[in-house]
Amino acid sequence: MELSSKYNPKETQDKWLKYWKDNNVFHAKVDASKKPFTIVIPPPNVTGILHMGHALNNTLQDIIIRYKRMNGFQALWMPGTDHAGIATQNVVEKQLAKEGKTRQDLGRDEFLKRLWAWKQEYGDTIINQLEKLGSSCDWPRTRFTMDDEYSEAVKEAFVLLHQKGLIYRGERIINWCPRCQTALSDEEAEHKEKNGKLYHLKYPFKDNPDQFIVVATTRPETMLGDTAVAVNPKDERYSKLIGKTLILPLVNREIKIIADDFVAAEFGTGAVKVTPAHDPNDFMMGQRHQLPMINVMFPDARINENGGNYKGLDRFEARKRILADLEVQGLLEKIEDHKNAVGHCYRCDTVVEPYLSKQWFVKMKPLAKPALEAVQKGEIRIHPAHWSKVYTNWMEDIHDWCISRQIWWGHRIPVWYDQEGNYFVAKSEEEAREQARREDKKYVTLKQDDDVLDTWFSSWLWPFATLGWPKQNADLKYFYPTNTLMTASEILFFWVARMIMAGYQFMGDKPFSDVLIHGTVRDAKGRKMSKSLGNAIDPLEIIDEYGADALRFSLIINSGQDIFISKEKFEIGRNFANKIWNASRLVLSNVSTSNFPPSSEELSLFPPPGGEGQGGGAYLNPNDLDLPSRWIIARFYETLEKVSQAIEEFHYSEAENLIQDFFWGNYCDWYLELIKAKFSDVNIQKTALFILKNSLKMMHPFIPFVTEEIYSKMNAQDECLSLTAWPKRQETLIDSKASFQMQTIIDIISAIRNIRAQWNIKPNETLDAVIVPAEASLHEFLSANCADIQRLARLANLSLDLKAPVLKNAATALAGTIKIFVPLEGLIDLNAEKKRMSTDIAQKRKSIDGLNTRLNNADFTSKAPEEIITKEKERLDSLNKEVNALEGVLASLL
Repeated sequence: MELSSKYNPKETQDKWLKYWKDNNVFHAKVDASKKPFTIVIPPPNVTGILHMGHALNNTLQDIIIRYKRMNGFQALWMPGTDHAGIATQNVVEKQLAKEGKTRQDLGRDEFLKRLWAWKQEYGDTIINQLEKLGSSCDWPRTRFTMDDEYSEAVKEAFVLLHQKGLIYRGERIINWCPRCQTALSDEEAEHKEKNGKLYHLKYPFKDNPDQFIVVATTRPETMLGDTAVAVNPKDERYSKLIGKTLILPLVNREIKIIADDFVAAEFGTGAVKVTPAHDPNDFMMGQRHQLPMINVMFPDARINENGGNYKGLDRFEARKRILADLEVQGLLEKIEDHKNAVGHCYRCDTVVEPYLSKQWFVKMKPLAKPALEAVQKGEIRIHPAHWSKVYTNWMEDIHDWCISRQIWWGHRIPVWYDQEGNYFVAKSEEEAREQARREDKKYVTLKQDDDVLDTWFSSWLWPFATLGWPKQNADLKYFYPTNTLMTASEILFFWVARMIMAGYQFMGDKPFSDVLIHGTVRDAKGRKMSKSLGNAIDPLEIIDEYGADALRFSLIINSGQDIFISKEKFEIGRNFANKIWNASRLVLSNVSTSNFPPSSEELSLFPPPGGEGQGGGAYLNPNDLDLPSRWIIARFYETLEKVSQAIEEFHYSEAENLIQDFFWGNYCDWYLELIKAKFSDVNIQKTALFILKNSLKMMHPFIPFVTEEIYSKMNAQDECLSLTAWPKRQETLIDSKASFQMQTIIDIISAIRNIRAQWNIKPNETLDAVIVPAEASLHEFLSANCADIQRLARLANLSLDLKAPVLKNAATALAGTIKIFVPLEGLIDLNAEKKRMSTDIAQKRKSIDGLNTRLNNADFTSKAPEEIITKEKERLDSLNKEVNALEGVLASLL
């Protein structure tokens, strides 16, 4: 039963991680007698290393799943990892580069062997790290987006969508990464605002080479692929020029001036070059006007044979050469500064190139309709609510999804081609051959598509593919739909929206009911944590130094819209874990084991009908309890209700604040201090144990290791806290009268302690006090609790009087309607203290005058940064409050 003098997080973590794993504590199974509660982990990349975002996300998930498990649900937290196509391939390609090799040197089969070998060695790193955090996943169920069963689900989804006409192959402008040499979806091409240039180029007329039309462009290298110049048909400046022929400089190709409503007359010169193979808007114009589409780049963004003399140059080097050549020919009119949003590869940060390419696409509008309605009708709720509007805006403007990737690591597209170019969509080559025979196609061999599917095409199936879909098994029927998804805002479109679409498309039902979008972990300055900034905090280092409980508790209590964290803030969680340990040690070392509440049943202060029953020594009658004990029981149940509500509403930071306020503020600072001298009382022992045991249950989802260890010392039976029942509110034990009376006593003691601090009275000095209650009823209960007030306020003498005493040089205070008088004569040098306070007030007033002058100076407020002005205003407000407080102390002196 005894606890060691100091809490050892590492020893405790190792012990319980092993126990939970060895006993398969978190396994969920189909159980018709229980309601299921399911969450699926946002699968981290196999390349991943635990960072603070993972720690926050998984702590949030662990809180809800532990809470639901304790509330009697069959709670499943499905774990797994994502194969992360581009990211994983990049890792292995970098390894090969160190050997002086490329993937092409190895060939596809050998390269994939290297990838699988890497995954085997390093792929479980992130899973092992999540376990250290205390994540209570059903670990034996761990899935991988490229395991055999999951791969079958991916192929099934592709084939079904193709059969419905929702997947097609087409030549369109896509986002192309020259570094990764693959297509990217719109969401994978992150747009960043850059300070660029707007180049004004002269295109001469064929029939009059001395006359020009001026076009403005941000990408002059693409002019090599121009097939027209476009103007707005309503732009009177160019109305007579529509249909005329121009000579494309440097290439000497004839191109026409066309009219199109898309052109913004106010942009640049109102005339724009049209490059259908290198711009999505130009591509659409090209289709409307049946323009030639000339691709001028190789996949690595070097200029190809269509670029004439510039062939072989990198696109940005070509830009310089083209501009220089245009200037020599007098065709570069001017260059202006211009801000524009430039797409970057989300993996390697290379500037993406709009590129004409044949790819596979998913038609998104038919899929988006039910997914949009689900959120609009409240069938799926997004928290915080403002993300629903963001989701709606994106879904209403959704574009077809490019799902093919020109890499080797991933789910190979289940399409086979014959030598004539016919293709067959099938889950296997055998099925493709059967299709070809049915269609009477002549073939010698079939070749599978070289491309793989976008990583998100596999992960959008996650909520049901992890449960066995397309097989209709017991797990899928019982655990789907899942309940809550917790994730970051940056994958709301990448993943969340697509999962909702997939759920309705393949399962005919929503994948989850609630989506919690949590904030971003930032440093103390508000910057997003990153390796490049050098401000990232390693959660594994925090676990080693402070403990997993400290990491979890500190992250959540500091969370809000975003989480601003520094290493020092993890002391909050460490200190709380130590407080729980030390308080428990105090209680357990002062009680008899015979007074332990029975572990096998719901705790109750009332004996069961018919007598004490099993473990009857643990029961007690509330009528036998003193005021502090009745108060702490009432406070516990009030807190329990608020904590439960906060968890249900996803207000986890609020829940932790409630827990800390109760356990540290009420139970430790007040109740345990009040009962220290009364531990021999059996009823006191029972109450202290009752509150401790139930508090451990209430705290467990947030801070699982220390609570599990202490709880194990309180049970003779082999009972795991993770599997015990959440406490239930007992209305009959909430004594509102006791709550009021005890709060009054706390206010009185606090008021006397404040007087001691305000007047610099030494801690070892005992005081006298006179308390004057406004009503006789207050006098009665105060009289019964005088001993507690006297001891905690360190009073030599305490008097209760219904009339205010005649005193001189006494400090006064109010606790509600109760007046408090503390004579100061003989305790301190009153004149010196008055002088000290008056001097302090004068100095603060001088600072206030200086701040007011500064903040009223228009020159200062117009030039100073907003954060400086805000800090100065906060300082002024603080000084005013300090002055008011000091003046109040002086005014309270009789």
